[in-house]
Amino acid sequence: MNREEIYNILDQVPDPEIPVLTIADLGILRDVQVDDHGHVVVYITPTYNGCPAMDMITVNIRAALESAGITDVDVVSLLEPAWTTDWISASGRQKLLAYGIATPAESTTDSSFLTGKAPAVACPLCGSENTTLVSRFGSTPCKALYKCSDCLEPFDYFKCH
Repeated sequence: MNREEIYNILDQVPDPEIPVLTIADLGILRDVQVDDHGHVVVYITPTYNGCPAMDMITVNIRAALESAGITDVDVVSLLEPAWTTDWISASGRQKLLAYGIATPAESTTDSSFLTGKAPAVACPLCGSENTTLVSRFGSTPCKALYKCSDCLEPFDYFKCH
C-alpha cells in the first residue's frame, strides 16, 4: 500500500474523546511514511502533553491498518511543533459545530487566561453571542464549559491553544 492509501484509511480513525472528528480532522495525524519493505510509520501529535487519548488513538491506528492487512507499523508521537487548534480542518470545525461544540474563537493561542477575560464565544446551538464562561474546564481538558443566556443551553467550547 502506498502513502495516500494509508492516509485514506487513517482519515477514518475517530478521536476517542470527540468521535464526530477523525484524527485527520483534528490535525493530530502529522505524517505517514512507507518504506520499500512495507514498514509504515505514522506520526501523531497530542493535543497537549499527557493527553490520555493518545494511547487509544495508537491502538485505533494499529487496528485500522491491521484490518487493511498492514501489520508492520510504528506509531510515533511528535511533541514538536506543539499541536495548535489552528490545525483543526475546516471540515472538522463544521463537524464540531454540528455536534454542539463551539469552535476556537481565536487563532493559535487564547491568552484570556492571562487577563482573566473569557473569549467571546458564539453558542453552537442558536448562534447567540450572549454566552458566559461557566468553567475553564469542560468534559475534557481541551474544552471549557459555557452557557448561552438566550437559549439557556450549556455547551462545550474547544479552547484555543
